[in-house]
Amino acid sequence: MRLIKGGSSRIIRQEFPELQEFLWGDSFWADGYFVSTHSTVTEDIIKDYIRNQA
Repeated sequence: MRLIKGGSSRIIRQEFPELQEFLWGDSFWADGYFVSTHSTVTEDIIKDYIRNQA
């Protein structure tokens, strides 16, 4: 997961340098990540996960 998040962060920062003003510190992504099977995840579960990121 670290490789995916690190690589995608680098690509996004290169393609959209204007996002830098909206970032806090050096981190682009939150420390954690969400994993579940497709049959158990509802839209409400994903929305709740996103809302509770700190």
